Formats: sequence, structure tokens, C-alpha cells
Amino acid sequence: RIDSNDQRHIQVVNTCVTSQTASISNIGKDEVGWEEEFANVDTKRQLAALYFNRNPKAPMLPKDYSKFFNPPPYTLPSWFTEQDLDYFASKYRATGFRGPFNYYRCFDRNWELCAAWTGSKITVPVKFIVGDLDLTYAFPGTKEYIHGGGFKKMVPGLEEVVVMEGVAHFINQEKPQEINNHIFNFINKF
Repeated sequence: RIDSNDQRHIQVVNTCVTSQTASISNIGKDEVGWEEEFANVDTKRQLAALYFNRNPKAPMLPKDYSKFFNPPPYTLPSWFTEQDLDYFASKYRATGFRGPFNYYRCFDRNWELCAAWTGSKITVPVKFIVGDLDLTYAFPGTKEYIHGGGFKKMVPGLEEVVVMEGVAHFINQEKPQEINNHIFNFINKF
């Protein structure tokens, strides 16, 4: 059962996610041509802007969408090679961006489909790992929820929260050995 504090957090997160993805979730409804626009941009630069983001603030789409389609040049971090970027870009060029856009378009529908599990708790043992530069960790209310007891209410099996410093969203790629160690040590307890 979700109490008022949990419900408030869910509303904060839902509002935040909704506001941060409002432009994307309307693609194909009110906006047309986004997939085609993305097909005409430098896919590698678009993906680099996503993967190498070190800004923990939620991304916002500019009103002038042409700026979104022209990200700045990138510098490869130590944990990502040009070959990695070429591979990911080739997959997006082959399939397009419709799938990723549809993920955001379906937020409301996914919420509806998961309604039967509202209030369900995760009771298996859990170790939660997040990077301090992860933009999802910076959403308003998220840190308070994770560290203030709300997360533990919904995940009573939560045994440990690890916040990795200097790490963004793609923690398994940025710090593979540390993540493997965390997973191995956690599983090894059982």
C-alpha cells in the first residue's frame, strides 16, 4: 500500500519525468518529422552528446529544435572508444530513432499497463548503485526519496545504496570493474 509520502514522491517523479520529456512524448502527435530530422544529422555526435553528458541536470529540448540537431563536437572519454561510438551509431543509422522516441511516447501507456502492480514492493535483496552525475539522480525529489526512507518503504529488501562519485548514467561502461566488484560481492553473500 502506498502512503501519502510515497504517493507524493511518485507524483514528484511523474511530474518531473513528464515535464522533462513533454516535448519528446508529443513527437508524432503534435510534432512531425523528428525521426526524419534525426536521420539527417550526424548520428555519432547525437549519441556522443547523450553518452558523454556529465551534467546532472535534466536535459531540455530547446525551442529552436535545430540546435538540438546540432550538438557540439565531442571528446571521447577514457571508457568509450571511437569503435564503440561507430558501432552504436551504425545501429541507429540502420534502424532509425523511432524506437527510442516511442519509448517516451508510451510513458502514459506503460504507466497504465503497470497499474496492477501499484504499491507492490520489491522484497528480494537489493543493492542500488547510481552515479552522482546521473541526470535521473538529480531529478527533484529523487535523492530525498532514495536516502530519506521512501525508497526503503517500496524496496524493503534494500540492503545498500551506493552513490559513485564522478560517474554519470552509464555506470557499467564508465566503471565496469567497480560495478562488477559491487555485483560479485553482493551476490557472493548468498
